[in-house]
Amino acid sequence: MSIEFLATTLIIVATPGTGVIYTLAAGLSRGARASVIAAVGCTLGIIPHMVAALTGLAAVLYASALAFETLKFLGVAYLLYMAWATLREKGALGVEEDRAPRSALKVIVSGILINILNPKLTIFFFAFLPQFVSADDASALPRMLELSGVFMAVTFIVFAAYGVFAAAVRNHVISRPRVMTWMRRAFAGSFVALSARLALTDR
Repeated sequence: MSIEFLATTLIIVATPGTGVIYTLAAGLSRGARASVIAAVGCTLGIIPHMVAALTGLAAVLYASALAFETLKFLGVAYLLYMAWATLREKGALGVEEDRAPRSALKVIVSGILINILNPKLTIFFFAFLPQFVSADDASALPRMLELSGVFMAVTFIVFAAYGVFAAAVRNHVISRPRVMTWMRRAFAGSFVALSARLALTDR
């Protein structure tokens, strides 16, 4: 395992994006357990992109403008829905103290959808992994699976750390209604900004 791969992976994973925003919101709204579950969902959402890259489907997605644009705008629509749900104080993102726990399955599904509807992640795997695997290596596929596993593990650890930190300051947030209001607006604005960035991206 090269230092370059680990360093690059850590930088990519730790950079705030949709998954980080989602786990932070889960930690603030429902505590450490929910944030870890959200991190699991976001990590599982990587698997389809990894499989697509390893089987060559990423090349098809890259070559087909229609396929790329369709998946991209599904992702944009879902991010806008997340922003709307945040402002409406519904779903996983409303920061409230006395709310019935949301099922782990729903939290995980939301996390999966956030990542699975981002076509850039597939292209990223298609372009990123081969840089660390020799084309002449007879065990190239197992090596790429190993690196993908490490990427997923780092994703889970970093996202969970973000969420647990958010959960640690949760009591300070829920005891201040004005802070709660501004946090919801900030999360909603973040999802809108991320949806705009996704909408403007090209293959």
